Amino acid sequence: QLQLVESGGGLVQPGGSLRLSCEGSGDTYTKYAAGWFRQASGREREFVAMISWNGRNSYHADSVRGRFTISKDNGAHAIYLQMSNLKPEDTAVYYCAASVYNSDYYVPAPNPEAFGSWGQGTQVTVSS
Repeated sequence: QLQLVESGGGLVQPGGSLRLSCEGSGDTYTKYAAGWFRQASGREREFVAMISWNGRNSYHADSVRGRFTISKDNGAHAIYLQMSNLKPEDTAVYYCAASVYNSDYYVPAPNPEAFGSWGQGTQVTVSS
């Protein structure tokens, strides 16, 4: 079982930047694609970005493309989300997720059901 723990959330002004981190532990010897999702108050969890095991394939939601970048460091068992030019509508709880699959290039469908491991979430609030 892969355990994930997010960190790096907080309060930031519009136009600011944050870097979220997600550290994996437990069953880290298996290959997995990783993703970030977010859930704003009263809304469904939505896809933000995902990346394959080898980092060669990555995808970002239209709403964050050009502002957010997902990356990973397999040696450190870590996944990152660099967020820039933040907007109030980016306010949400951000979740790290993993989809175990024995492939370097695999990325799952961009929906929560495709990911089997989840972190507890970290709050990001964008407000002046």
